[in-house]
Amino acid sequence: MYKTVEIGYHPKASDMAAAIEHAANELAAQGHRVVSFSVTGSAKAIVLAERESDDACAGKDIHHEY
Repeated sequence: MYKTVEIGYHPKASDMAAAIEHAANELAAQGHRVVSFSVTGSAKAIVLAERESDDACAGKDIHHEY
């Protein structure tokens, strides 16, 4: 199962990196592995993560803005 997380507006690279790292660590704690991320032109980002088994995360969406 795949999950996506939106990273909110962070115009400074260091702030964006910290937000992506925070999201990746939270996803890892939930059993996900970050596959990819993309930074948009509007200083936001999308993180894509996957999990081998979808049993433990059924119904748990991540809608945090970091």
